[in-house]
Amino acid sequence: MAAFLLGAVLLIAQPQIVPSRPAINSNAETSSQSVQRELLKKTSQKNDFKENIHSNGSCQQLPQTIIIGVRKGGTRALLEMLSLHPDIAAAESEVHFFDWEDHYRNGLQWYINQMPFSYPHQITVEKTPAYFTSPKVPERVYNMNQSMRLLLILRDPSERVLSDYTQVFYNHMQKHKPYPSIEQFLIKNGELNVDYRAINRSLYYIHMQNWLKYFPLDHIHIVDGDKLIKDPFPEIEKVERFLKLSPQINASNFYFNKTKGFYCLRDSGRERCLHESKGRAHPQVDTRLLEKLQEYFHEPNKKFFELVGRTFDWH
Repeated sequence: MAAFLLGAVLLIAQPQIVPSRPAINSNAETSSQSVQRELLKKTSQKNDFKENIHSNGSCQQLPQTIIIGVRKGGTRALLEMLSLHPDIAAAESEVHFFDWEDHYRNGLQWYINQMPFSYPHQITVEKTPAYFTSPKVPERVYNMNQSMRLLLILRDPSERVLSDYTQVFYNHMQKHKPYPSIEQFLIKNGELNVDYRAINRSLYYIHMQNWLKYFPLDHIHIVDGDKLIKDPFPEIEKVERFLKLSPQINASNFYFNKTKGFYCLRDSGRERCLHESKGRAHPQVDTRLLEKLQEYFHEPNKKFFELVGRTFDWH
């Protein structure tokens, strides 16, 4: 399906690497480090945080930007594309700090330790798609940093539901575990099963209302995931402007791979494409059932458009 034709960058797990740039005076407190220290003081009863500062002037710091979701919306692709910018330092893994209680209880020092080493002029970014639909996350992020810049990438809600199912289906298949057909999730007593969690995750206006209780709309940039797949460069340009980054990512950083059938990335002569796990075909769904799903999302989509003052080309 077109929504899967981008895929995610083939990543190889590597130990965290400290940036190799000319040494900077580590004794000179930078403005970003100062802000970080103040944030830690406000959110900790013990002001005993360890600042992991390297001799070359890089350090681990709280993220200034978080990709909050949505699940199966293209968050990995967005993060990898954004990482083309030299002023971006991205956490490799989904941290799940604000939505997993066992992680959140570890405190901000643990959170900082999950971040990459970065320089003061760089923006540290982490992405955890589950943040968007978790009711407790917006307040927790707000309590850490009221000025946080948030990135939200959305796709056609019906397509997102199919992608959601597909991911879980293949996870079970890889473990040689049986998994019900998508019809068994979508239909209950002859009607659309609106209690299916994948459907709930696509009710964007409900989750967006929760975020807008804590953050103004101009602190949340919505990336059109469907357009990112078809023509990534214009969407990334908008993200650069939102984050107040200098325009460093170019159209030449993207090339259409005819063999794979989707866009791949080119960085300093090195080409890389998205992981094959992100390009799986959706299950075949009866046309009438798909239409019923699209009809169900019509009113919620309309409410979302009104909430954000913007429309998207969704069914």
